[in-house]
Amino acid sequence: MKINPYLRLITSVWMVVSAPLYAGALSPVDGMRDMRYSRRTAAEAVRWQHQLRQQCIELLHLQDLMNLRGQLPLRIKRCAEADRSGYRMMELEIAATPGRRIAVVFTRPSQGAGPFPAVVCVHGHGGSRHVVYDVETIYKGFAHHLASAGYVTISTEVGQHQVFEPGRTLIGERLWDLLRCVDYLRSLKEVDVQRIGCAGLSLGGEMAMWLAAMDEGIAATVSAGFLTLMDQMEKNHCPCWKFDGLRQRADWPDIYSLIAPRPLQCQNGWKEPPSDFVVSFARLAMAQVRPIYQDLGRPNAVELHAHCGAHEIDLAALMDFFDRTLRVRP
Repeated sequence: MKINPYLRLITSVWMVVSAPLYAGALSPVDGMRDMRYSRRTAAEAVRWQHQLRQQCIELLHLQDLMNLRGQLPLRIKRCAEADRSGYRMMELEIAATPGRRIAVVFTRPSQGAGPFPAVVCVHGHGGSRHVVYDVETIYKGFAHHLASAGYVTISTEVGQHQVFEPGRTLIGERLWDLLRCVDYLRSLKEVDVQRIGCAGLSLGGEMAMWLAAMDEGIAATVSAGFLTLMDQMEKNHCPCWKFDGLRQRADWPDIYSLIAPRPLQCQNGWKEPPSDFVVSFARLAMAQVRPIYQDLGRPNAVELHAHCGAHEIDLAALMDFFDRTLRVRP
């Protein structure tokens, strides 16, 4: 797909002129975002990450589960298996908490003994654990292509809008289920625990951000169709991203900054509707993420990929990113 060069020129000029105005309009109001990142030494940056990460865990009501992480049995149940192009697909159930189980799709390359790189593949609103394997969707079947290319993949449901267990938060339960997928991957001999990544689109891009931000063992992340500022999401968006205390602590650039210095690719499409995840806001947000990568000595590990599509995965960019960051053993 090509963008009209005149449209690109007009858009570029508009962004240059309007960016300072938006930066002011979207800046946090007094009393909000008290953990905004600012330039500092590498050691101070790591301390800032630890502090904000801990605050988020508490706000997400996950501290008790995080304390038990690594001790909760997975209690795996195999439900179905089938051969696909280059990989074996399995339907499994695993224990999320002592009282709740989740369904997952797991794939393993048909050839080779591993250990393989692995990617947690996350769907968006209205999707399912299977849709990321469907090539006829906005996800472009990115999980299928990763599986066919020799990656282990796993996917579960994160689209629920009800809290399953008392005292939890919606984002906290979604995140915990993804953390349990990572726990399962780390339990497998055929997975290289140093090469586990995650990727998602829309809500999936949000949850990939949260997963990598809260689990420092995630080696590389693609967050598609989500990078923006919180003010942009206050209208015409599902409010499920919000939970008590979040806006007082941080904005999205701060959460993304918890991923540094690990490789991060954010994807935003030039054809996104004006009320959604437009490139102009993504650039404003990315300008606030880059400083911590600079402070931690990895300025080239973070990238904003503005592609010619709309609210969708850029498959070629995703595959190239993971081939550069996960395929080769460290």
